[in-house]
Amino acid sequence: MTDTLSLALAQLNPTVGDIDGNLAKLRHARAEAAEQGADLVLTTELFLSGYPPDDLVLKRQFVAACMEAVEAFARETADGGPAVLLGTPWRAESGLHNAMALLEAGTVQTLRFKHDLPNYGVFDEKRVFDAGPLPGPVNFRGIRLGVPICEDIWTPEVVECLEESGAEILLVPNGSPFESDKQDERLNIATARIVESGLPLVYLNQLGGQDELVFDGGSFVLNADRSLALQMPSWAEQVTLTRWTRTADGWSCAPGEMTAPAVGHETIYQALVLGVRDYVRKNRFPGVVIGMSGGVDSALTAAIAVDALGADKVWTVMMPSPYTSDESLEDAAAASRLLGARLDSISIGPAMQAFDAMLHPVFDELPPDTTEENIQSRARGVTLMALSNKFGHMVLTTGNKSEMSVGYATLYGDMCGGYNALKDVYKTAVFDLCHWRNQADVDSLPIGLLGPSGAVMPERIITKPPSAELKPDQKDEDSLPPYPVLDAILGHLIEDEMPVSEIVANGMDRDLVMRIWRMLDRAEYKRRQAPPGVKITRRSFGRERRYPITNAFQGT
Repeated sequence: MTDTLSLALAQLNPTVGDIDGNLAKLRHARAEAAEQGADLVLTTELFLSGYPPDDLVLKRQFVAACMEAVEAFARETADGGPAVLLGTPWRAESGLHNAMALLEAGTVQTLRFKHDLPNYGVFDEKRVFDAGPLPGPVNFRGIRLGVPICEDIWTPEVVECLEESGAEILLVPNGSPFESDKQDERLNIATARIVESGLPLVYLNQLGGQDELVFDGGSFVLNADRSLALQMPSWAEQVTLTRWTRTADGWSCAPGEMTAPAVGHETIYQALVLGVRDYVRKNRFPGVVIGMSGGVDSALTAAIAVDALGADKVWTVMMPSPYTSDESLEDAAAASRLLGARLDSISIGPAMQAFDAMLHPVFDELPPDTTEENIQSRARGVTLMALSNKFGHMVLTTGNKSEMSVGYATLYGDMCGGYNALKDVYKTAVFDLCHWRNQADVDSLPIGLLGPSGAVMPERIITKPPSAELKPDQKDEDSLPPYPVLDAILGHLIEDEMPVSEIVANGMDRDLVMRIWRMLDRAEYKRRQAPPGVKITRRSFGRERRYPITNAFQGT
């Protein structure tokens, strides 16, 4: 029996499906941990496969490759270096499991399977995994380690079982996606399990972007007295050594690094940056191309892209029509110049004329309406996709959550592209993020952002009334209520699932609420065809909020 433990926490950024790449990353982390004197390295949930692997684990060939890789990597632990608790898919007689494997002395010493499989929100693990039995502790060099996996600590049952069967420390590998204010919820859940069990707890969270999801890291350690012994940074890969000692009252972690987590606009902006960075890099695009309108959404999207990838990877394109104002042209050019990104201008006037001539025999003398407006948007979409096809850059779309909610977007037009940084960002939050980014000077610009400090867009972009500029003197508020009102109603309908009567009781006009409800429902078919985008709220469109397209129900 030992009275000390040196535990390395590997807060890393895996790539789903990249078994060799993830192992290489772990190999480097283990070597770093060995230099620090670690006895054991803890990885995050399903680190080897990447998380979440979704239906990829239904491919028997993939699971077999993961298991073979685990066996091969286990042999490397015969070198006398640190043991490893590795997250991996594992097929056993009892089924396919989300597992943690203890690798030591050249072999797979033991396995533990996730018991509580989440099946809500963005999670549907019951679709692909089988639940494991209630686990007992893992015996590591005389220390009884409880290894509840992520969701296993969100209810009391698994930790209660571990405590009753003699666990001394709880090591919790996680794949917990970012949401605003999620860190407080994690701390509260961890604290509740400590109060119930009397055991110290290590919470190790994944970092990185995976399609719509972003994982923020922010790993921490709480001692049995609920004091915070360690707080790792958010938004950064890191291998951190923790030092543990057995006392008369149980195990205690020595005080370590305390990095205050980012909050507010900064942490949301970091989530958007990481989501774009990992989507572009992990899918091996050489860069992105963005339609630059001179408006606030495209300016913020361009800033996020430059901060994520660097200015040399971002190509902005202005596509003026006869309705585009000189002010918009000036603002688009100024924003691109401040960011250091390439800007080109390609007029869509010839395309508009060609469509007018082509459709005239069918349209006859019908007056112009939204049809002609949508043709402009689709001409821009075709232009951007042509550049993408020719040069390889992915089109980054610029629509925000307010617009996507009510269908104020054009299929195969401004919705045309590969990824959307602002898909889960309401318009009012877009303005807030623009103000925050413009005020980020050298001292306040977060580490890891690749763009310039200070203002990255003209103030006029933020202050002028939003407009699609698809007809003379057009303003968004011609078709929509003011964004603060719209976003308040949408928040109640989407995040809160609040009945209309309650929204009205909160001071909103019933006719307006019903109009927004109908717009929200009617736009579902558009959202099904929209590109993926970064999730930052607790109710994002895509894999989380799933409503039928054919839907006759209306609130009252």
